[in-house]
Amino acid sequence: MKQFTINIPVGDGKQLEVNVTFENGIYRAESKDYFDNLLWAREKVIISANNLEELIEKLGKELKNKWQEHIQVKEKKEWYIPRRKLFNPEGDDNLQERRVIKWNTTGIFNLNNVKYWRAKQLYNVMIWNFWIPEKVKWLPEDAKQYLEVLTDAERRTYDGIISFLTFLDSIQTMNLPNINDYITAPEINLILAIQTYQEAIHSQSYATILETVVPAEKRDKVYYFWRDDEYLLERNKFIWWIYQDFIDNPTDRNFFRTVIWNYLLESIYFYNGFAFFDTMADLGKMVASQRMINYIRRDELTHVTLFANLIKDLKREFPDMFDEDLVYEMFKQAVDWEIRWSTHIIGDWIMGMNEETIDKYTKWLANERLNLIWLKPLYPEYTENPYKHLERLWDHNLEKWNFFESTVTNYTQASALKGDWNF
Repeated sequence: MKQFTINIPVGDGKQLEVNVTFENGIYRAESKDYFDNLLWAREKVIISANNLEELIEKLGKELKNKWQEHIQVKEKKEWYIPRRKLFNPEGDDNLQERRVIKWNTTGIFNLNNVKYWRAKQLYNVMIWNFWIPEKVKWLPEDAKQYLEVLTDAERRTYDGIISFLTFLDSIQTMNLPNINDYITAPEINLILAIQTYQEAIHSQSYATILETVVPAEKRDKVYYFWRDDEYLLERNKFIWWIYQDFIDNPTDRNFFRTVIWNYLLESIYFYNGFAFFDTMADLGKMVASQRMINYIRRDELTHVTLFANLIKDLKREFPDMFDEDLVYEMFKQAVDWEIRWSTHIIGDWIMGMNEETIDKYTKWLANERLNLIWLKPLYPEYTENPYKHLERLWDHNLEKWNFFESTVTNYTQASALKGDWNF
């Protein structure tokens, strides 16, 4: 096998260096990962040819197109973020230099040598949190109540919220690996992998609820509630497009938007739905469903912590990427959409919930989530949780825990459902 490099002119006096191998009568060229030290190519250019002249001609056409794409993006000051290599023998695992993204890691997981110690701590908590939907009993009693006790309005709300929660965990299961591909801290890669698994468990949990509680002939209608509900369809599409934009255009700005959007999904979008189940259980209805939601909520709190820490790490290590105005804009959009959907699906027909409490709770919660990433409240007049009374539904015989403090000790599955509404 013969190896050499050639320089291919791409325009503007610029040449790109390409590695070429010649073996078994075939020339194979592979471009480097990047065009310059700021803008990375979205993918390598790999071309094969029977002779060197043909190879150079093909490379010239392909790399000129890539160079034009480079110029267009550079003019917009949007840099492509480099994807983490699966394994890099030349990588550097020095903790002093390690960064959450754009670092040259080897890809080896060594939990005895970590920089982001909160990630290792959270890893242990998430492992201890292991559960399966079959642990929740008495769902057949909920099935009886679904048919005989719930009003038509309550059934519609139950169906719509289960459908939306199913969508949220489905899209998270699919999208989290897209974020993880760009994280260059192995300890954070690990907890994102666990989060992906937990989101899949949550999807299974909603399927278990549907299969047990909802009559067979109605289940598909719940899964695809968005086909007949314009509000939910628009909500789902609004959530999806920011993720898709990053997949199609993995720039620094789109990565930051995706991380913030993920934080909003994990920290706000679930919680009016969770409050509905707590309210129903407070009325003595659908208690087993609420128990399942408690397990899911416990996991989601770790996900909130994970992304709050990631956002703060990005702000510290890449201050130019952190756009505070964009964060507030996205929070405002998220709150508006959450209030619109929750008011539509919950309305004023669930005792203990109405348009006013939904508005107060969502804005209070947004302030709490902003505080977790060291930002001032968006709605300073909203300082109290209108559902504080539902704290009594949590099991207070279990040991206290707080993911947002610096330590997590003696946390076991027995304490899984412990907590309070001021998370």
